[in-house]
Amino acid sequence: MSEALPVPVRAEDEKSKFTASLGSDASLPVEHQHHIDPALERRIVRKCDLRVLPPILLLFMLSFLDRVNIGNAKIQGMAKDIDLRGTNYNVALLILFIPFILLEIPSNLVMKKLRPSIWLSALLFGCGIMNMCMGFVQTYPQLVAVRFLLGIFEAGLGPGSIYLISMYYKRFELPKRLSWWYTSGIVAGAFGGLLAYAISSGLNGARGYLAWRWIFIIEGLVTTVVAMAMPFLLVDWPHEAKFLNDEERACLLARLSIDRAESAKMDRWNTKRVFSDWKIWIGTLMFFGIVNTNYATNFFIPSILVEMGYTAVRAQVMSIPIYAVAAVICLSVCYISDKVRHRFGFVLLGVTVGSVGYIILLAQAGLPVGAKYFALFCLVGAGYIVQPISVSWLMNNTGGHYKRAFASAAQIGWGNAGGIVASNIFLVKEAPRYKTGYGVSLALLLMTGVMTVAMYFYLVAQNKKKASGQRDHLLEGPDADDLGDDDPRFKYNL
Repeated sequence: MSEALPVPVRAEDEKSKFTASLGSDASLPVEHQHHIDPALERRIVRKCDLRVLPPILLLFMLSFLDRVNIGNAKIQGMAKDIDLRGTNYNVALLILFIPFILLEIPSNLVMKKLRPSIWLSALLFGCGIMNMCMGFVQTYPQLVAVRFLLGIFEAGLGPGSIYLISMYYKRFELPKRLSWWYTSGIVAGAFGGLLAYAISSGLNGARGYLAWRWIFIIEGLVTTVVAMAMPFLLVDWPHEAKFLNDEERACLLARLSIDRAESAKMDRWNTKRVFSDWKIWIGTLMFFGIVNTNYATNFFIPSILVEMGYTAVRAQVMSIPIYAVAAVICLSVCYISDKVRHRFGFVLLGVTVGSVGYIILLAQAGLPVGAKYFALFCLVGAGYIVQPISVSWLMNNTGGHYKRAFASAAQIGWGNAGGIVASNIFLVKEAPRYKTGYGVSLALLLMTGVMTVAMYFYLVAQNKKKASGQRDHLLEGPDADDLGDDDPRFKYNL
């Protein structure tokens, strides 16, 4: 999920063409070039918002729906039909994450060599086919095999989407767009419940197939059809942006080059500097803790609602308001966070809200259904506060091509191991209390809180050292022109 341009020579050519038209000051260092027309920049950003984002948001929404709709299918008879006893359902969930974690980085490397519009469309098409196949499985081993194949195709869609989005926006423009991206996943959760309700009400038993099979078949078919149109909808790299004219394309590449220069450049790989950066490992653990909550809620909310006393069909409907509120919370909090350019307090807010939800569910004995239902709002809302802001926070504080590429891949790729934990801690024998599930999830959420505090104080300490001149000696070293965020002039965002 690197933010560097895939064809830097082409990018620099366009930048040179653009700055050549700026006048005599074009020879000044890029941080002193202020001749890009603000009206032109606004027009370009608006065009990117209208042309780059919508297809990517649709792609992620469908892929996320294909990943988590097993939770809706489970309560519509799948567990009984293919004998999901004991931990069988948990294994069917976790198997997806094995290729998911292993193949995220290789997928992005492949995408750098191909047109994103072709590669991402092919992956989405594979997701649709695998999802339809789940509607025809007859045994538990068949389900596990198809879920594994689904994970292979799913692996590249998330990081590939973020990678492509990041290519079009400056450092502090990206977080807002990431919040929209995450919100498309929330919409998938709400839409999945609504669609499952409609299918369960109208197609249960049609042509001899129970409702759970139709959930997979119809949703997979929709994904497959949309995937066939995606090569014409998705954009490719910025230097190939056909929706921009020559002037706009040159300006886009120039503003991205200027932004990278002001964010500190690191165009050479430095193993020691990358692997010794505490921010990367703190950010990965922070993400790991909250990913567990997100997957736990997406996989198990339908089952939890049934165990609260709702019918299977009613549970599908009751999940919709949870995701609708989470979408509003996600967009609102991320917008405010961007406005004030602050991350720490908002991540802690999400951790606090989620902790309240887990405490309610751990102490649910004797509580009314309304209180337990409120707890689910807390959990989903917390997940979609913390996840996008934690990703934005690390990306904002990692300067340079190579370190950003590694940091993004590590945080998203390895952090997604939280999905493996979520798949295995909600045990059938513990229903409806799920003490292990709620207890472990609370512990991981609190770990996210601890990592958030650690990140904050680490960044504060580093900013103080830079301000006092303790890092100035780096400007005299052999890598003075390639320091990334270690550059004394790079101020970390809190």
